[in-house]
Amino acid sequence: MTPNLPCPDREAMLQALLDGELDAANTLAIEAHLAICPGCAAHYRTLQALRERLGAPGLRPDAPPHLRGRIEAMIAAESRPRPGVRDGARDLVRRGWTGLAAGWATAGAMAAVAASLLVVQIQAAAPSLEDQLVADHVRSTLANHLIDVATSDRHVVKPWFNGRIDFAPPVVDLADQGFPLVGGRLDYADNRLVAAVVYKRRAHTINLFILPARAQPWRLGWRLGRTPRTSYSVARWTRGGLDFWAVSDLEAGELEQFHKDFAARAPS
Repeated sequence: MTPNLPCPDREAMLQALLDGELDAANTLAIEAHLAICPGCAAHYRTLQALRERLGAPGLRPDAPPHLRGRIEAMIAAESRPRPGVRDGARDLVRRGWTGLAAGWATAGAMAAVAASLLVVQIQAAAPSLEDQLVADHVRSTLANHLIDVATSDRHVVKPWFNGRIDFAPPVVDLADQGFPLVGGRLDYADNRLVAAVVYKRRAHTINLFILPARAQPWRLGWRLGRTPRTSYSVARWTRGGLDFWAVSDLEAGELEQFHKDFAARAPS
């Protein structure tokens, strides 16, 4: 029997839940997912058990009590005058230890600066929202986690999101236009939960990602085109205080038609 495996796109949310870093809405959403996903629930229990084991007392051995005494005795011996050792030599030894300590401090400061530069570089190289959503689209088609609620009834999909996210994504029926609804799921991008309403076009999948609108240059209109590094088409637009991102391997012209059909039926 194949064991239940955790959803790859839920790992970040599970870690954040374990660390107490989620807000109330996202906490409710991931807890609701744990209630219906045995793989993620088992993985989360494993993470909890691992944290408890790592935090157990006595896991890290303490230095033996006599070690401090031995070190203090060695320092005291170095400080006492010794026959055959000239004062200049003792001063040289002391200066050597002082220089070594200063060198360690300098090295520590340099390491701290290097770490801060590394953080800045990592933050500067963070993927754009478009890159994140294209990656979410690809992952959903490869990881067998395309939908959480499988139905073509928009009256089932729309209320399914209630209580799982803090906004209400519109869901429309476009089967008569050649874009049948197949369901919906929760996804994660832009450091928050987003809604993914899933449509089909023949053998092609369209992930329509919906999230609260952000202040960005595309507020004035909508954008359609192929992503520069992949073969996926992306259409994005804003309506009713929400951002819509449609991602698919369809040709741009068909994705434009999807946008027009959706916009024509979605509530303002």
